Amino acid sequence: MDVFAEVAALGPQRIWDGIVGRSVHGERVTLSLLELDAGAVVPEHAHENEQVGILLEGSVTFTIGGEERELRPGGTWRILGNVPHSVVVGPEGAVIVEVFSPPRADWHALESLAPGPGRWP
Repeated sequence: MDVFAEVAALGPQRIWDGIVGRSVHGERVTLSLLELDAGAVVPEHAHENEQVGILLEGSVTFTIGGEERELRPGGTWRILGNVPHSVVVGPEGAVIVEVFSPPRADWHALESLAPGPGRWP
């Protein structure tokens, strides 16, 4: 990617079953737009990356460090490094934006699908 790109031009990647991400990677941060299918589940996991996000569409239920919360559009979260967390997506699916620091180097190895429009413009 050069300095600028449209979301539709970013190669989508299957992050988990039912979850596709389009990411911009910087030297110290990853910015991701994630489209989540209705009922998708991100199993409990943890990683070194700090993670903050905002829900744009739909609903999700996050469990972070044992604390559970259902979020609607405008809801935000903060996950410190190595804190266990999981997500269950609501019945209408969801679109979220998340930032990770350090960058998600593990996502570089994921297969990129053909660029094209997603659920979010």
